[in-house]
Amino acid sequence: MSDATFTEPNPAMPRRSDFPKGFVFGAATAAYQIEGHGFGGAGPCHWDSFAATGRNVAGNEDGARACEHYLRWAEDLDLIRDAGLDAYRFSTSWARVMPDGVTVNPEGLDFYDRLVDGMIERGLTPYLTLYHWDLPSALADKGGWANRETAEAFAEYAAVVMDRIGDRVARTATINEPWCVSWLSHYEGHHAPGLRDIRATARSMHHIQLAHGLALARLRAAGHRNLGIVLNFSEILPAGPGEEAAVDLSDAISNRWFIESVARGTYPQVVLDGLGGHMPQGWEADMPTIAAPLDWLGVNYYTRAIVSHDKGAAWPATRAHEGPLPKTQMGWEIYPQGLRNLLVRMARDYVGDLPIVVTENGMAWDDHVQDGQVADAVRRNYIAAHLGAARQAIAEGANLQGFFYWSLLDNYEWAFGYARRFGLVHVDFDTMKRTPKASYHALKAAVSR
Repeated sequence: MSDATFTEPNPAMPRRSDFPKGFVFGAATAAYQIEGHGFGGAGPCHWDSFAATGRNVAGNEDGARACEHYLRWAEDLDLIRDAGLDAYRFSTSWARVMPDGVTVNPEGLDFYDRLVDGMIERGLTPYLTLYHWDLPSALADKGGWANRETAEAFAEYAAVVMDRIGDRVARTATINEPWCVSWLSHYEGHHAPGLRDIRATARSMHHIQLAHGLALARLRAAGHRNLGIVLNFSEILPAGPGEEAAVDLSDAISNRWFIESVARGTYPQVVLDGLGGHMPQGWEADMPTIAAPLDWLGVNYYTRAIVSHDKGAAWPATRAHEGPLPKTQMGWEIYPQGLRNLLVRMARDYVGDLPIVVTENGMAWDDHVQDGQVADAVRRNYIAAHLGAARQAIAEGANLQGFFYWSLLDNYEWAFGYARRFGLVHVDFDTMKRTPKASYHALKAAVSR
């Protein structure tokens, strides 16, 4: 498949038979975005307070109700089964399982017990993510991810969850998108806790990786297998000639800090040049823990970044540029070849033959229900092009074993509230009615056996 295929206005939708035998097709969600944090004894998390602080979230909206998945989970699992998908990637909520970050809430564990059993009853394979951003407020009060104790507490939480449901999940990821947990949230301030603090950034960038490593060690000691991490990647490209240094630094912050620490036990020196004076004391001793071998790697991909040097600006002195390609409702360029390039890069440079799973790929669009249907041809074409990119990565040597669309449902899209729709299924946030979109039906036809 050539790059020209990715720019076709109506690309052919790959089918199940175009992929290796056993390739897993699924849909993904996250606990805080769909469950309804006001149900089931969940404690407060830092997203609740971030949303309650004016101007952080569109409409000051929070996840208290979300999609009411806590109440409607059976209906939602039916939607995955009826789409002919193989697996469901879900996350457990730390603040639901341990409302104060430490003490177990039996009602929370019971919910995930029912949820996993419900997947298995429907022939769906459970893929678990242990942390998708809902840090209990009690831990945020103590410094959150800037505090090493949070990483240690996470290992205990991971052990509690896996002791309850780990016997039935196929693959477990410790952390979802540590770049978002650390840099986006502590340096750029766009996500909870909403800081713009270089010292908190350096510490959170290390502690989130340490949390992964400590949890991995704890779970392996308990006999669990098929353990990995989910990293988000962007292909970084120059805005013009002579921007190699800007590309290198942006790539190091967005991509290499996270993959190199887990795959090689190192952090890029070009980032340490800026953060080194703010790193926690003795961080070097943690690197062997962070770099413990993975069983699989999750790759989240949405778009590319185009960067240049920003003369006169403080470190990192780079700035992003808007690209010329068609964009999603998020303003992100639709660039499928970036997925192919990154999958090949991960296999070639970092993980070799280790199994890779595309754990998130999807797009937001301004979808509306008309006559009981949702026409979303742009999303259908987006999926087709990115599945095509995945196929080419396999042909070029990446051991890609699965593809999960983000997201099953329209949901709480973090700082954008309920104003961005990524779902294969439309959700009316007043009535909670679910309406499968045209893209849902197109994907169903593609993966049907």
